[in-house]
Amino acid sequence: MYHITPGLQLFPLQIDPNPGQWFKADNPMDAIKVLIAIGIIIVVVIVYRLISGNSGSSTGGSRAGTGSAPRKFGAFTLYRISSNYNLDKDQSKLLESIFRSNQVADPERVMKNPVVLDRHFKRTYKSIEKNSETEEDVQQRLVKLFSLRNVIEAAPSQDGASSNQLAENTPAILVNGDENYPVRILSSRGLNVVTEIPRNILGSPVRLANGAKVTLSFFTKSSKGFSIEGQVSGTVSNEHGQGLQITHTGKVKALAKRMYRRKQITIRCDFYHVFADDSGGGRKTQKKLIVDTKRFTGQVMDISVGGCSIKTGAPIQVGSRLKIAIDYDENYVINVLGQVLRTNRSGPTGTINHIKFLKVPRRAFNSISAMVFGYDND
Repeated sequence: MYHITPGLQLFPLQIDPNPGQWFKADNPMDAIKVLIAIGIIIVVVIVYRLISGNSGSSTGGSRAGTGSAPRKFGAFTLYRISSNYNLDKDQSKLLESIFRSNQVADPERVMKNPVVLDRHFKRTYKSIEKNSETEEDVQQRLVKLFSLRNVIEAAPSQDGASSNQLAENTPAILVNGDENYPVRILSSRGLNVVTEIPRNILGSPVRLANGAKVTLSFFTKSSKGFSIEGQVSGTVSNEHGQGLQITHTGKVKALAKRMYRRKQITIRCDFYHVFADDSGGGRKTQKKLIVDTKRFTGQVMDISVGGCSIKTGAPIQVGSRLKIAIDYDENYVINVLGQVLRTNRSGPTGTINHIKFLKVPRRAFNSISAMVFGYDND
C-alpha cells in the first residue's frame, strides 16, 4: 500500500472540475493579428528605405540631365519641395533629374540658395545644348527647364529677413507717397538707417520733411526682396557726406515677387510701330498686324521674359504696339511683340518706355531666360 504524506496534494494527478479555467482553445484571430503586425513592420521598413533614398532607383521621363546617378536624397524630401513650390508631376521629375545628375545630397538647402540653384540649372542648360540631337529638341527641352526655373523664382519666399541685412552700400528704393528714388544705404544701427540724399530724374536733391512717412525696399544677396517702413528724422553728415536719416519700425516685410526675374542690362535694339489692319471687316475676322517700315533705335535698360524697358529719344505714345529687335549676339536677334504700358522722362529729350511683351516666340523665350539667369555666360 502506498504511503502518502499527509497534507501533500498531487496537482498533476487531480481532475479539475473546471478545465477551461487553465486551458484555452487556439483563437484564429491571434494568428491573423501576428501576420498583420509582421506586414506592417515590412511596409515600414520599405517606406523608410524609400524615404532615405537607399533604393537608388532612377527616374525616367526626364532628359534634362544624365539621370543616371543614384539619388542621394529621400523621396519624401522631393515631395515636400514639390508641394512648397506647387510643382506639377512633370516639373517634379525634371527637378529630381537635375539634382540627380548634379549629385545633390541636400536639395532643400540648394532651393534656399538661388546662386547654388542656378549653378545646377546652368550645368543642365549646357548639357541640353551639347547633347540634344536637333535644334528643335534643344528649344523644347529649354522651354521646360526655364518654365520650371520661373515657377521656382515666383514662389513665395521660404525665409525672412531682418533689419541687420541693411548693410552698408546695399541698393534700395526709397518710396514717399507716389514718388520713388533709387538710393544706397550708407549705414544702419538699431532702428536708424542712413541713406543717400534722394534725387529726382534731373539729378537735383529732394528735400523730405522731418516726420515724412517713407518705405525702404531692398534686396538680399539671395535676390529676395523686402521692405521696411519708417519716417524721416533729419539729415546727418558722415564720411560719405550728407545722408538722410530714417527711423524705422524694425519689422521687415517680404515684397511681392515678380512673375519673372528681371535683369539690368544695356543692349542696343531697333523697334517698329505695329498696327492692326481693320480692312477685313466683321467682328469675327482676325485682325492682321502690320509692321511699319520706319525704324527707331534705343537701348534696352532691363529685361525679363514678361517685358523690358527701352530708353530712346523717339516720341512713343502709351498703348503703342511695337515689334522689338534686340541684338542678342552677332548671330541672333531676339524679336518680340510688345505694348508700351507707361513712359518716364529721362533727361531733357529722352524717355524710358516700360513695355509688356504680348508675343514671345519659343527661341526668344529661351534666349531671354538664359540672359536673365546668366546661363549663357561661359
